[in-house]
Amino acid sequence: MGKLKQASPVKYYMANFFFLGLGLLQWAAAAVLFFQFEQTPKNRAAIALFISLGAIMLVAFAYIFSTLKRVAIGKNKIVVFSKTKKEKFAWSDVKSIRLVPFFNLYRLRLKKRKGIIYFFPSKNIEPAYDLLAVDTSKMGTIVSKMKREFGI
Repeated sequence: MGKLKQASPVKYYMANFFFLGLGLLQWAAAAVLFFQFEQTPKNRAAIALFISLGAIMLVAFAYIFSTLKRVAIGKNKIVVFSKTKKEKFAWSDVKSIRLVPFFNLYRLRLKKRKGIIYFFPSKNIEPAYDLLAVDTSKMGTIVSKMKREFGI
């Protein structure tokens, strides 16, 4: 059995909590405007804008938090890390797996699990000609081989 490859946990947590931090920062800016400056129509509009942007960022955080997972890939299995457990899947359980070029993410659909899972590759991927991306890392080699072998 080969070694499992996965992305850096730091990259995962930074991407996962980026929108939460940005949303809270927007709300903090709105609070500063509200409490420190006089209530002019211009300031009220800025406060409403910051509150709205913060809400949008928190909605983005909720979506990303539910779909972005830590995943380890090996020649025999795929392991999806949840908060409390590790779910192991065979390559035959994979419905589809593909690289999303502009976002440097993999998109995974499993037969035994509802929904889509997004995860980072083990290394950064350099896009070729700004449209196509090829994962040349060990993880990309494993994914390509398994896609050919299982016809995914």
